[in-house]
Amino acid sequence: MEEDVLGGIDKDRGHSRAIQIIPDEFFWDCTDELAPFGSDEGDTALSEYRDWRKENPDEPLEECLIWTIESVGEIDASEYSDVIFHEPTVREQIENPDFDDQQLIYTTDVSVIATTFGQLADEGRIDFSAKPYAARAPKRQAVWAKLQPDWAHADEYIGKLSRLQAALAEA
Repeated sequence: MEEDVLGGIDKDRGHSRAIQIIPDEFFWDCTDELAPFGSDEGDTALSEYRDWRKENPDEPLEECLIWTIESVGEIDASEYSDVIFHEPTVREQIENPDFDDQQLIYTTDVSVIATTFGQLADEGRIDFSAKPYAARAPKRQAVWAKLQPDWAHADEYIGKLSRLQAALAEA
């Protein structure tokens, strides 16, 4: 789909298989801050993914994710492994005053989620090689959300992340 035509996320223009896999209204809501494309970070990542896809129509999504993780998360993509969502690791990062968890956890993971699920929304699939990244991001986000003191929206956010994980299994 052309981003110029589509703009942000739009269920009316979503791929039929994506709508079948995840018909949930939150997924297609560009105003829900707890949804993949509703935050500024998610909307930006969707736009960046679509720009990348225009320039790289035959490249695997993993290439875009590596660029995203390394530029947004400021780490080598090989470090974006299962260790990132272990609660002690996330807790230590949050408690470290020199670690910007808002950027290096939240923005990175939201960007990975919006990129991978952007492919689902537009193409009706998520590349097999991209699925490990797509699985890790919501897991770490759930841990991160749980560790946010007094965040009133944590349970709702974790519920939406869980729904994304279920959809990933079908994508």
